[in-house]
Amino acid sequence: MALAIRAAAGGDMAPPSSSDPSLGFLTKRDTEVKLPRATRVKNKAPASVQITAEQILREARERQEPEVRPPKQKIADSVELSEYRLRRRKEFEDAIRRVRWSVSAWVKYARWEERQGDFARARSVYERALDVAHRDHTLLVKYAEFEMRNRHVNHARNVRDRAVSLLPREYDGCTSVQQTCWQMMSMLRFSFAEFEERCREVERARAVYKYALDRVPKGRAEELCRKFLAFEKHMRTRRKNPLNYDSWFDYIRLEESVGNKDMIGEVYERAIANIPPAQEKRYWQRYIYLWINYALYEELDAKDMERTREVYSECLKLIPHKKLTFSKMWLMAAQFEIRQKNLKAARRILGNAIGMAPKGKIFKKYIEWSPANCYAWTKYAELEKKLSETDRARSIYELAIAQSALDTPEVLWKEYLQFEIDKNEFHKACELYERLLDRTKDLKVWISYAEFEASVGLGGEDNQSEEIKNEVCYQEQQIEQVRRCRAVFERAFEYFRTSAPELKEERAMLLEEWLNKEVSFGHLGDVTLVQKKAPRKVKRKRPVPSEDGSTVAYEEYIDYIFPDEVALAPNLKILEAAYKWKKQKTDDADDD
Repeated sequence: MALAIRAAAGGDMAPPSSSDPSLGFLTKRDTEVKLPRATRVKNKAPASVQITAEQILREARERQEPEVRPPKQKIADSVELSEYRLRRRKEFEDAIRRVRWSVSAWVKYARWEERQGDFARARSVYERALDVAHRDHTLLVKYAEFEMRNRHVNHARNVRDRAVSLLPREYDGCTSVQQTCWQMMSMLRFSFAEFEERCREVERARAVYKYALDRVPKGRAEELCRKFLAFEKHMRTRRKNPLNYDSWFDYIRLEESVGNKDMIGEVYERAIANIPPAQEKRYWQRYIYLWINYALYEELDAKDMERTREVYSECLKLIPHKKLTFSKMWLMAAQFEIRQKNLKAARRILGNAIGMAPKGKIFKKYIEWSPANCYAWTKYAELEKKLSETDRARSIYELAIAQSALDTPEVLWKEYLQFEIDKNEFHKACELYERLLDRTKDLKVWISYAEFEASVGLGGEDNQSEEIKNEVCYQEQQIEQVRRCRAVFERAFEYFRTSAPELKEERAMLLEEWLNKEVSFGHLGDVTLVQKKAPRKVKRKRPVPSEDGSTVAYEEYIDYIFPDEVALAPNLKILEAAYKWKKQKTDDADDD
């Protein structure tokens, strides 16, 4: 640097003084490296409050501003939900691998699975945790609380039994830990006793309290005794109210455990004597189960079938069916009769149920037992009609007519046809008539079909718009009605003439109905159309066979001679003349 300065000065110069700061020279002091001064530790003892790295990170994140925090994930579909659960489970598994002995990590994992509704996975997490720390009282308590929260009764009792058998032996060595153990055991027994009480298992709860009192030292039994006395006081208070049916159930269960049949029947009678004060279902729901249990006891335990029948009968008489009813009671009474092979009595019970308290369950069970019963089908459809369930009612009718055997099919078809007519579904009614004619060609069906066509025509006046309700269109509608009605009569007459010629009387009755209908049509009718088809009545005799096959007498009957038959049989007139001559000769002989 000195040479550089000299060259810049352009010649020889005396060396400058090193103490001249204006020339930019650094002193030794300026070039020394200054290191941080070592801090003296005054107290080397560990701090009373230890702060972990995890806590520092958590506090740092909590201090972040909301806008810099990562946004919460919004799960939109099942795929994202599955991915989220997979990611969270991986995080929990990683945490468990790092701190395998941390009970809190296992509990957090199980709690998360519980919140997801996957109880099997939550239970698996607890079981894995118990493999690591099977005598940890906190873990057992948390496991038991999980089972009780979700009403897994048998699992909860299993955890309780494991805890009771494991915990006392673990802590016999250390006094302070033993005290903690007794506290946790007391807590566990309290929770299980309360759990059994909530499940209405009074005797189980009492047994848990007594088991604990027999094993807890007297010096630590004050809290347990206080809980037990409160429990017994609560039970006595409940029994003072005769309308508290749960207390009656407890009483009955106690007597059944003893096995005194006379006493059991007496308690049941005392219980059912407490009829609910109001005719509201919420007061009767628990009460009815007293009757159900009573009937089941008489049938299954006492084996008294007559008394069982009386119990069902008395209960059904007692229920105010106009205000409320119970389908379960009707069905159980009918099922009892079926078990007794008394199908007639079962049908009578369900028939009374349909008449007094029509419910969908009763109809379905009745139809299930007796699919040929048209009465049940029609009443079931009627129930749906009252509820304005048109499609359901139509489906019920369709199911009914599809049965291979029906006791009164004509009633069912008539109800179905009337249902469609009432709904102004005239085209559907017409199709239904055609389906019925495919099954039967009975005279009544033909006449009913013709009457239907004469009354509604193409769709009935109710379905017509205002524009066609003038006189001209009304006349056109009448003409169409007459035409369709006449077409049905002609089809019926042709059927009886060609396919059933032996049914002459039915054919004559058909023509008589047809003639009356043509007269009712007024100027639109054509009586001559029917009159030329009308038969002539002829009295004839036919032999009446006796039991041994011989003919000893004759009977008169009316025969019908149709015009088409006369054309086909030209010799019929000769036969008729011969018959008249013979009849005249017989009459003359009688006069003599």
